[in-house]
Amino acid sequence: MFESVLTLQAEHDELQSQLADPELHANPARSKKVNRRYAELSRIIAAWNEWKEIGDNLEAARELADEDESFADEIPGLVDQLEDAAEKLRRLLIPRDPLDARDVIMEIKMGEGGAESALFAADLLRMYLHYAESKRWKTEIIEQTTSDLGGIKDIQLAIKGNSADPAEGVWAHLKYEGGVHRVQRVPATESQGRIHTSAAGVLVFPEVDEPEEVELHPNDLKIDVYRSSGPGGQSVNTTDSAVRITHLPTGIVVAMQNEKSQLQNKEAGMRVLRARVLARQQEEIDEAASLVRKGQIRTMDRSERIRTYNFPENRIADHRTGYKAYNLDTVMNGALDAVIDSCITADEATRLAEIGDHD
Repeated sequence: MFESVLTLQAEHDELQSQLADPELHANPARSKKVNRRYAELSRIIAAWNEWKEIGDNLEAARELADEDESFADEIPGLVDQLEDAAEKLRRLLIPRDPLDARDVIMEIKMGEGGAESALFAADLLRMYLHYAESKRWKTEIIEQTTSDLGGIKDIQLAIKGNSADPAEGVWAHLKYEGGVHRVQRVPATESQGRIHTSAAGVLVFPEVDEPEEVELHPNDLKIDVYRSSGPGGQSVNTTDSAVRITHLPTGIVVAMQNEKSQLQNKEAGMRVLRARVLARQQEEIDEAASLVRKGQIRTMDRSERIRTYNFPENRIADHRTGYKAYNLDTVMNGALDAVIDSCITADEATRLAEIGDHD
């Protein structure tokens, strides 16, 4: 597998030359694409150089071991380092999800459990906001509908990263969050102290870099306007500012009413619609390429129960990877790294096994 690094080295050198050309930066979309690929290849080249350096040191130690025992003592440690460096390089050579560097649009929806589900959805929102803050990502609430008790019925959140490196991308980390999140706890509305089980749904879509990237033909769109409504369904303004956009070829529907302007709501709706259509297109590409595997960590089934949050036991459990820890209090404050890393590791292991099967 490592022979392919030589080809990647040539591509890395070519991209470096392109980045030095001022004309590239006159095209923001092209510049972003080149920067992402260059950052991805830079990791591989650095790991390749580290592997070669350790290999050279090991070879030198073996040559000098007969003359000096101190070199013989270094050999076992260098062998271990070489194996670790080889494994690191092997993982970096796994073909990446082409969307990993993308920003995302996340939707959190209340599910079974009524008022308690809406409160849990608000807790999930707070968890993701804290996680984004820890990564120094920017967040923007596009649309939200709240419940009477301060919970979240439905919210759409844009999360923007700060690195061109796909490994550090928002999608690379949050694509595993889509699915049903189950909570077990005593609700604030429970007077008898009984533990209830409820759920909230999370959807994650990669953000479209440029509007032109996903073509939405006007004839494929059905746009309805209506008056915004608040809790209980009462109108909150006197103009038809709310917008509902239906993409006829896919049946995807997006509704926006947060802004006072119909134009602003339409722009926000188109932004979310493009992200959903891009995700649909990518799923079709993956299926055509037979990359959607049974047991895949990033499931395509938005109804799958992926995680349980047990408050009485302070336990967090991911049902796809078997990850379990008793630090739910810190997870709910945004300490999601270990949970998400378990998904990344499991996904990499599956893809490594696939590569081995095809060798």
